[in-house]
Amino acid sequence: MSNEIEFRDVNYRTSKTFSIKSLDLNVPKGSLYGFLGPNGSGKSTTIKLLTGMLRPKSGSIRVCGFDVPGDTPRMLQFTGYVPERPHVFPSFRIDEALAFHAAFYPSWDSDWADDMLDKFRLDPKQKIAALSKGETGKLLILMALSQRPQLLVLDEPTDGLDPVARRDVLTAMLDYVSETQATVFISSHLVHELERICDWVGVMDDGCLVAELPMQAFKNGIKRLRVGDAPNIEGETPFVLLNRKPHDGVVPGETWIVRGWQKDMRNYFDTVGATLKDVIDLDLEEGFVELLNSAREETDRV
Repeated sequence: MSNEIEFRDVNYRTSKTFSIKSLDLNVPKGSLYGFLGPNGSGKSTTIKLLTGMLRPKSGSIRVCGFDVPGDTPRMLQFTGYVPERPHVFPSFRIDEALAFHAAFYPSWDSDWADDMLDKFRLDPKQKIAALSKGETGKLLILMALSQRPQLLVLDEPTDGLDPVARRDVLTAMLDYVSETQATVFISSHLVHELERICDWVGVMDDGCLVAELPMQAFKNGIKRLRVGDAPNIEGETPFVLLNRKPHDGVVPGETWIVRGWQKDMRNYFDTVGATLKDVIDLDLEEGFVELLNSAREETDRV
């Protein structure tokens, strides 16, 4: 499987207290890759590195087949970018902003832009400064899609939008992907939103990639187990044990959070003299939180 975005051992320091550490990132071509992490985890810094706005201290970055930052101008011809904060001049009208943006992209599709203006109910003569947050979000995704990019990089594209505007923005993006098989790299803190649309997920915390795997494997592989007669673990387990703690109250046993779970792993508990009482599915948000907690506890132990 080839990748649209590849980071190899990328390091970058933003301050004395925070850095991107040995980051390896793989975004498969044609995927919808959800990039998760708490505020301050390094998501926006990673996006600035892959778009050439920041230069790594070491390591290599390739985007759309081009080396970044060396070939950034050529890479950007194939990349549609929606930043966390609007990047259009507030004094422009919508039609002026579109004409200005189109001048940089030979692939600009004016017919597509006009069609999206109608679908989004945006008035071309409206001043950017007078747009609502939802209207601004629609305009930004319209501008990115009208470039006809092979890669979409979206940094919190629906943050602060009302449900209707959020739906319109995501629908436009998904329709474009369905038509073109473009790759999408979308950073968001709206976990349930990414769960519905993404087929890959990466989780950042404190400048490190905690996990990177297909969405289905993430959702199916992280479980909460109820364990009776829980043993002291010696040797390897068939799954990754993220966390274990005694049951609350007077009920004996432990609760384990595991990663990489498969049904045939039930047999493991028989071999160690324990009883597997229950296997509980976790949604993406619960799994995300458990991964972060496990990573932070591991860091504290080092």
